[in-house]
Amino acid sequence: MHRAKLLVLAAAILALPLTMLAQNNVTIFEGARVIVGDGRAPIENATFVVTGNRFTAVGRAADVRVPAGATRVNLAGKTVMPTLIDTHNHLSQTREMLVDDLKRRVYYGVTAAQSMGQDTTPISFQVREETREGKIPGAARFFTAGRGITGVEPGRTMAPHWVSSPAEARAAVDEEAAKKVDLIKIWVDDRMGTVKKLTPDIYGAAIDEAHKKGLRTITHIYTLEDAKGMLRAGVDAFAHDVRDKDVDEEFMTLVKKNPNFVIGPNMPERGVRTDLSFLREGMSAADFAKIDAANKADAKAHDFWSIQARNLAKLNAAGIKIVVGTDGNTPYAPHVEIEDMVAAGMTPMQVIVAATRNGAQFLRLTDVGTIEANKSADFLVLDANPLDNITNTRKINSVYFRGAKIDRAAFRVNTTN
Repeated sequence: MHRAKLLVLAAAILALPLTMLAQNNVTIFEGARVIVGDGRAPIENATFVVTGNRFTAVGRAADVRVPAGATRVNLAGKTVMPTLIDTHNHLSQTREMLVDDLKRRVYYGVTAAQSMGQDTTPISFQVREETREGKIPGAARFFTAGRGITGVEPGRTMAPHWVSSPAEARAAVDEEAAKKVDLIKIWVDDRMGTVKKLTPDIYGAAIDEAHKKGLRTITHIYTLEDAKGMLRAGVDAFAHDVRDKDVDEEFMTLVKKNPNFVIGPNMPERGVRTDLSFLREGMSAADFAKIDAANKADAKAHDFWSIQARNLAKLNAAGIKIVVGTDGNTPYAPHVEIEDMVAAGMTPMQVIVAATRNGAQFLRLTDVGTIEANKSADFLVLDANPLDNITNTRKINSVYFRGAKIDRAAFRVNTTN
């Protein structure tokens, strides 16, 4: 086509009304209950507009003006909520497997995941940048703490930095800071008396160095004593709750001194049999049978869980910011974790906020976590209301990520084999 004709065509396009320009890129979703994700009451009979990859209007049907010619989707009887965010994972180390990890999370409605301290190659950082920019279609946004910091732990993984002095701790922080990690992970745990854990002078040096570099710190702790020590040293977040005993008032006083403190409780197995039927579609019959066989009542496990449940309830009552983190590499784990958090005494709405807005804020994602105008159009369409029963987050009708409907069928398997 000649240049003159191209200019005429461009001028004609610019002269079109905005509604005509947008009509092939605009979708109107109507009739659903919308849980915004920030704790406010749901919007009943809502209408929301997605233009490209963003929400451009959200509200009651009577209050939202919709452009002519847009595609319309009827969601009457459905509940819509933001996608989930998992702030604590340990993901794969090869590119192919890591991308698969991230895509499988999206199948379950999890669209951001943070790997916590065992990433040893540049691959993690490459994938992080690509997922932030949406260059890997259908892969959850990825965050990494690079290599974390722990004491010398013979027989255990050497993925983290093994340090034995304050100077070595500072050097480890400097090395990770140069990679532009998202935060610094620190383990303080003697592994049931089998190794020597980091001492206050060493983990204090790591926290101090991280803060000098403008990085936040998060810790794996087990005991109440170590939790208090980390709080005194200025740690920013816990990747686990206290696990050996009920927290006391001294602990609560230390927690409240840092208004920006965050905890991902990472609840253990609850020791009760639960309904895991939502997993059948996403795995083989043999794999499901293995998981279901381990899904049984265990009084000892329930007692251990109960300590952490009481501690979570106390933190929640005090208004401490809570996020969802699941540890390991299980793509559906947030759905199990939030059920446990409700069982511990949080309300379904509080847990949804923890799993959406709070997680986004913790990962410093400014355009996700809630269903509002100008945010990324990441949302779940559910067949039932999770405010009635939190396990209804598992009744996924569809997942939208950056405005696009995910092909969930691609991750379903023949469960008859």
